[in-house]
Amino acid sequence: MATLILPGEWFKNWEKSGKHEFVQLCKELTEKTDHGSEVRDIQAALYELCWQVVQGNLKLDLVASVLGDMMELRDDMPSILADVFSILDLETGALEEKNKRDHYTQLVGACLVRTAILKERLDPETLESLGLIKQAHQFNQKIVKIKTKLFYKQQKFNLLREENEGYAKLITELGQDLSGNITSHLVLESIKSLIGCFNLDPNRVLDIILEVYESRSDQDEFFLSLIKSYMCEPLTLCHILGFKFKFYQEPNEETPKSLYHIAAALLHHNLIELEDLYVHLMPLDAAIVEEHKRDISEAKQIARKLVMVVLPSEKSEDKEKEKEKEEEKNEKPPDNQKLGLLEALLRIGDWHHAQSIMDQMPSFYATSHKAIALALCQLVHLTVEPLYRRAGVPKGARGCVVHPLRNKRAPRPAESFEDLRRDTFSMLCYLGPHLSHDPILFAKIVRLGKAFMKEDTLLSCFLSIADQVLLPSLSLMECNACMSEELWGLFKLFPYQHRYRLYGQWKNETYSSHPLLVKVKAQTVERAKYIMKRLTKENVKQSGRQIGKLSHSNPTILFDYMLSQIQWYDNLIVPVVDSLKYLTSLNYDVLAYCIIEALANPEKEKMKHDDTTISSWLQSLASLCGAVFRKYPIELAGLLQYVTNQLKAGKSFDLLILKEVVQKMAGIEITDEMTSEQLEAMTGGEQLKAEGGYFGQIRNTKKSSQRLKDALLDHELALPLCLLMAQQRNGVVFLEGGEKHLKLVGHLYDQCHDTLVQFGGFLASNLSTEDYIKRVPSIDILCNQFHTPHDAAFFLSRPMYAHQILSKYDELKKAEKGNRQQQKVHKYVAACEQVMTPVHEAVVSLHPARVWDDLRPQFYATFWSLTMYDLAVPHSAYEREVNKLKAQIKAIEENPEIPLNKKKKEKERCTALQEKLQEEEKKQLEHVQRVLHRLKLEKDNWLLAKSTKNETITKFLQLCLFPRCIFSSIDAVYCARFVELVHQQKTPNFCTLLCYDRVFSAIIYTVASCTENESHRYGRFLCCMLETVTRWHSDRAIYEKECVNYPGFLTIFRATGFDGGNKADQLDYENFRHVVHKWHYMLTKASVHCLETGDYTHIRNILIVLTKILPCYPKVLNLGQALECRVHKICLEEKDKRPDLYALAMGYSGRLKSQKVHMVPENEFHHKEQPARSATPASQQNGPGSTGKPATSTNKTEEGTSEDGDRGKDKSQGTTKPVSKANSAAAKVTTSNGNGALNSTKAVKERDDKEKSGKEKKEKKEKTPGSTPETKAENRREKQRDERAGKEERAAREGKEKTPKADREKVKAEEKSSKDDKAKAGNGEPMEPSRERDAIKESKSKEKGDRSAVAGSLKSPVPRSESAESERDHKRRKLDSHSSPSHSSLCPFLLYLPERSLPLHIPAALKITTESCRTCRHGIWKSQPNPWGLEKHSMDISIIFCRIGRKPLKDLAKRILCILSIFILKYLSIFLLMKAVSVPFEERKFLSISIFLVDFFFFCFFENNNHLK
Repeated sequence: MATLILPGEWFKNWEKSGKHEFVQLCKELTEKTDHGSEVRDIQAALYELCWQVVQGNLKLDLVASVLGDMMELRDDMPSILADVFSILDLETGALEEKNKRDHYTQLVGACLVRTAILKERLDPETLESLGLIKQAHQFNQKIVKIKTKLFYKQQKFNLLREENEGYAKLITELGQDLSGNITSHLVLESIKSLIGCFNLDPNRVLDIILEVYESRSDQDEFFLSLIKSYMCEPLTLCHILGFKFKFYQEPNEETPKSLYHIAAALLHHNLIELEDLYVHLMPLDAAIVEEHKRDISEAKQIARKLVMVVLPSEKSEDKEKEKEKEEEKNEKPPDNQKLGLLEALLRIGDWHHAQSIMDQMPSFYATSHKAIALALCQLVHLTVEPLYRRAGVPKGARGCVVHPLRNKRAPRPAESFEDLRRDTFSMLCYLGPHLSHDPILFAKIVRLGKAFMKEDTLLSCFLSIADQVLLPSLSLMECNACMSEELWGLFKLFPYQHRYRLYGQWKNETYSSHPLLVKVKAQTVERAKYIMKRLTKENVKQSGRQIGKLSHSNPTILFDYMLSQIQWYDNLIVPVVDSLKYLTSLNYDVLAYCIIEALANPEKEKMKHDDTTISSWLQSLASLCGAVFRKYPIELAGLLQYVTNQLKAGKSFDLLILKEVVQKMAGIEITDEMTSEQLEAMTGGEQLKAEGGYFGQIRNTKKSSQRLKDALLDHELALPLCLLMAQQRNGVVFLEGGEKHLKLVGHLYDQCHDTLVQFGGFLASNLSTEDYIKRVPSIDILCNQFHTPHDAAFFLSRPMYAHQILSKYDELKKAEKGNRQQQKVHKYVAACEQVMTPVHEAVVSLHPARVWDDLRPQFYATFWSLTMYDLAVPHSAYEREVNKLKAQIKAIEENPEIPLNKKKKEKERCTALQEKLQEEEKKQLEHVQRVLHRLKLEKDNWLLAKSTKNETITKFLQLCLFPRCIFSSIDAVYCARFVELVHQQKTPNFCTLLCYDRVFSAIIYTVASCTENESHRYGRFLCCMLETVTRWHSDRAIYEKECVNYPGFLTIFRATGFDGGNKADQLDYENFRHVVHKWHYMLTKASVHCLETGDYTHIRNILIVLTKILPCYPKVLNLGQALECRVHKICLEEKDKRPDLYALAMGYSGRLKSQKVHMVPENEFHHKEQPARSATPASQQNGPGSTGKPATSTNKTEEGTSEDGDRGKDKSQGTTKPVSKANSAAAKVTTSNGNGALNSTKAVKERDDKEKSGKEKKEKKEKTPGSTPETKAENRREKQRDERAGKEERAAREGKEKTPKADREKVKAEEKSSKDDKAKAGNGEPMEPSRERDAIKESKSKEKGDRSAVAGSLKSPVPRSESAESERDHKRRKLDSHSSPSHSSLCPFLLYLPERSLPLHIPAALKITTESCRTCRHGIWKSQPNPWGLEKHSMDISIIFCRIGRKPLKDLAKRILCILSIFILKYLSIFLLMKAVSVPFEERKFLSISIFLVDFFFFCFFENNNHLK
């Protein structure tokens, strides 16, 4: 107890100074006015003093005198001292020391405290020891009796003592008219008189007052003031009210609303406490919680029953039981007194107590009762009414006036949005989904939200209200489209991120929070199933109305089910899209969210189980997206942002969605299956593209494309999407495609690329010039900072350059007025220079410096910045579309069923389109003329001559042609036309022949590295290139007009800027036809190779390419037969293995057969002359480029001067230059030093002149069959072959029974081939050995003069036959780790030898005839068995070897040893030199074997010739 501790010196020196100090302290404490704290301090001081006496430290008489003096300080000092004594009584009573108890007793007895106070405070035993009472036991009994009488014994009033007259007068007094001057004070005085006069029970009087108040509940003010004046004990009033409530808790009793009202009024005026009254109400809180849980479980059970499949009989029984249960609940509603009191509190506006009651119950349990929900809604009406009148009422609306409550203690009405935070928001949160009972209040809250968004405060509060109240309430409203639209008026002010979060909560969490919502969800799903089962194209209108009704309240549940059905059945897309026309704006927005959520479902795999194709559910949703977003006004921002986020995460599957959306909304289709007419229309203006370039009509896409453009610009997604798609193309291969199937990776790459092209085309055609230029950065920033691939970067920048050039051109025209065409052209060229000069400077940083040694940046930028629109005008396409419109006008005029006004409109429309097309054609024609003039001025500075033309063509192909020709179908056509244009412009240093040769000779690598769609484009590019070549090949006049005297067809390059004026340096028409045949042969060889690999990608791609080039290839009958045989074999092999390859092969096979009628024999395709016996076939007559006449040594000497000049030039640039394998074929056509079969044209003509003057007789003798030694040798070898064939035939007959059918057919084929050889020999056809002997003589004569050149500088590549190259390819492919090499990564292949070691040549085409195909079954072409691994060719060493006369093996061994020794001595120095310059071992090995074989064959020929002589 003691909080004040006295110093110990006071008690030691008590008599001297301690007593004085203690008295002084007590006086100071009594003078304090600290509201009771001074009493505690005095008690503590007295306790310390008395405790010293009990301890025996102070004498009793000294302390007693001090205590006596203390009694005068305060009036209540005896009571304070008695409190101290009572504490000491308890403490000393618990002590064992008796002396301390005695000291305490003596102290109490010495103090002058009144006996009554001590009796009241001290224990009875202490009082007995002090002598104040006689016996403690009797004293205790007396206390019990007194307390019982005071607190527990009731006075028994009964009719004998109470008089009825008093109660009658009391009721009369309370029931009188209170409208006068009667106050509660006057009535209270009368009641007191009646109680005293008639001896009435006060509690019964209070009960009667409450009864009268209950019957006159409108007189709240009078009765409340009366009860407040009458009662001073709130607990008594609570007991009486509790007794009344308990009376109505009996069965079949209903508590009257008046009782709830007076209880609420008493609580509201604080006459009673809620805690005191709450315990008297039923049911208990635990019972309420159990009831709520039971309701939820029942609702879930009902939901499960609706989902389960139930038999019709069971279903009807269950429905009857449920109806009975519902009727029982409706007949006997439970009497919940707590809810009744809650309703009464809400009615009078006592929100504080009502909130306390609702806090005791589960969420939304109270408001699930309609009466309570309506009462709370009415209270909210009252609080928001002033603010709604000020800020929420729409223009023109009047609304009904809400009268405020007369209760001054009700919640204050809100005057501002901040006031809503005080009570209104909490009321709405308690109301929850049951705001659905009052649609008017719902609309008020939504309109206040719209007004609040304008003032931009309390955003989080309104979002919470929308989440917890508005959306759940909408779910419980039955088909209220007005409320849905009203809510959309608020939601459209939120960003889509907030809206989608609300929809997610609504869909995934709200429906599990309340039993009613659980039931509603189940009912919605059941109804949705019913509608979707019956939805067809025929009943779209009726089903659409049902879907609309259902969607007004529960769109998330409905759309979730509909989307799940669409993912399974894609044929529902069209009827579902048509049936959505009855939705509200909010429903459309919810549909967009549901689609995005379905797309982002992590539980669904986006690939099929075979991991080669995209899942069908994703394709279905993508199709739905395109159709829905095009037809209905749905916001696109969320979907576009989703695709962007997926691309950021490195996932490209969802680009399918963007592709569908752009295709449907903008009408821009990306397909490689366009017809030639459509492709031609795509090279024109926008109007021509719209009319003839697409499969579908795009007239109705203006609004949808505008919406798409606005969404992209408003959310700044246009450029990010382009950049992400451009970067993702490589990401598909290197990041995303690690474990995916190659087919799927190719499909994803195509999808990404096609979407980029489609999206870029949309931006270029729909964005304004300013918008496009503002968003697309410069080319160097795109490539270097954003790491955009060059082809994609130029694709994005190309429209910007066109816009800038046209804008600058218009400025220049306005600045200087001049109408002459020449002035306009010069202004256009000036505009191009101003715009493109920064571009030329920017592109320098895109490639290493050595690239610009051959290509000028101006040429590079020109190639990438132009389009087909700039190069040519599609006159036929314009004419075709104009004729279509004229036909339409004529059909309209002739149709009598069309009304006149409609006829007039349609004719006006067609006429306007016709005029637009004609104007567009004229505009494009002027533009093309300006562009061509610009190119004519620029062409002289395009290509430099710092390196060989082979290098220039390589860089042009690698950096320009190949990347762009596979970018799009239009670009494929553009690349082919650009090459033709460069040729027609007579561009210096550009070799057209070499460019075409490189394109046609190395397609294996490009085809192998293409995806499926790229194969379509590459095939279209080859087709366009072949069209040009075929046109030149078809007519000598065309060839001489377009090719002769053009620098692109030079075969000898003497100096820079040579214009090809010397006709002898040009490739003549017949030689060109030979070259074209060689190109067809190379295409056949490559195609057969790809078809024989067995690789899926190779076969698929080559079949696609072959299908595309079918109009121009094959034209030669034997090549077509070879392809037909191989494709037929593919059909047989792939029928059951890979159906897609089988379908491609079958399609191509059928089309190839239909083209057979257009094929010609080889001798009609190019003229083949009979070669002279003295020719040198090994070096001159090995390909289609030769004339079949040998060049003499004199001619070679004459050409030496020009050749030496070129060789010196080459030597100054470097002694060795690696050339790719793809370049090898081109090097055989023409080289920088002039050596080649094409260069033999001049020598051939000079030699012909000499032969005509003096050797006609000799030629006649040589042409006579059987008259020369060569003919005799041929007859002898023919006889040996007949004997060998006879032996083989006998061996075949002997082993026929043991030989399988395939082998027997093979033997027959060999027999047939031997007969064919005999027939050729008999017909006088020249045989190879005779030509080889001449070659041996010439090579022997040259050998002496060329000894010094063997150790010279390494310049020209070693010539090899095509068969050796194919074997070399085979070896390289085994070492190469990549199955599909790309065209840009060709390996160095050719080695370098002394220039004159062997002459260059063009290999002749492979001769494939019907007879040569008889060695295979079913017409499938197979190459003959070859021990050397080389293909048969007109100049292949294997054929020469086969025709050499056979010697015994011993002689052969001797010759091999002899040749080997000579070989080592002869070529050792060369191999040492090759090793010194680091030629790879594999290539040195190949070279040594080749030279050894050549020497061996020459030796054999030489010996054989001597033997014959």
